[in-house]
Amino acid sequence: VNIYFLFSGLIGRSWAMVFAAGGLKVKLYDIAQQQLTTALENIRKQMKELEGSGFLKGTLSAEKQLALISICTDLKAAVEGATFIQECTPENLELKKKIFSQLDLIVDDGVILSSSTSCLLPSKLFTGLKHVKQCIVSHPVNPPYFVPLVEIVPHPETDPSVTERTYALMKRIGQSPVRLNREIEGFVLNRLQYAVISEAWRLVGEGVISPTDLDIVMSDGLGMRYAFIGPLETMHLNAEGISNYCERYREGMKLVLNTFGPVPEFSGETEQKISQAMSEKVPAVPKHLGARREWRDECLTGLAKLKKQMKSN
Repeated sequence: VNIYFLFSGLIGRSWAMVFAAGGLKVKLYDIAQQQLTTALENIRKQMKELEGSGFLKGTLSAEKQLALISICTDLKAAVEGATFIQECTPENLELKKKIFSQLDLIVDDGVILSSSTSCLLPSKLFTGLKHVKQCIVSHPVNPPYFVPLVEIVPHPETDPSVTERTYALMKRIGQSPVRLNREIEGFVLNRLQYAVISEAWRLVGEGVISPTDLDIVMSDGLGMRYAFIGPLETMHLNAEGISNYCERYREGMKLVLNTFGPVPEFSGETEQKISQAMSEKVPAVPKHLGARREWRDECLTGLAKLKKQMKSN
């Protein structure tokens, strides 16, 4: 299997590392040679650090994984021999459409054309392409190296075998793919995330709780559970099964849900209040944000390792 990535930004680099960890050949394409050189340097540095701390994914050494990654600035040459192409350009519909229409002219009928988009619907991205049956969205979660979920979202015309092959490929490299049976705004991860953000915003805005305490409710409460089981299994285990849960809590849930307010504007006074609290914790400047992201990734790495252990017990 030859996996080729278009564009060597953050997501492209992280994807390349995930696939190389799975022992697959990867080619990174970008228009600027300098971008690619920098990307490779970054990947090398990260892999060496991960190897040093014992967190490198896969069974191969960092050197062997690096040897699987090559770079290319010529699109035609880049896609030659590819079996799976993952587009990683910025979240811009026109740019992505342009890339897919270029690919449409040069790929054969066997290759899968996949997009990393987090919110653009397949019908907006792929409609009208000759190879539309081979197109799919594979939405990773940032950073994909530490967070294994991949949302696989087909276009209405995507061939079912393309969905299955993409699913199998993601499984093979150790990610956790989920299939959406049809496209929907925000896919599933962001719909769940926005529901939580929305209520968090309202609770802080209405003065029920401080921004810092709100985050603790998730990190030291709900999030602890959700790191291992989802909301539906939580219901199942918190009573004698789902039906019993609904019987017990149905009315109470509806009562609470009916008190939820309208969709917030995410601006104004509440924005300032939350911004101030978050900036006191982590100043909104590159140095501090970068350090905190590194810490977050270390936590995610440790959690991923723990989850692996727990599963194999």
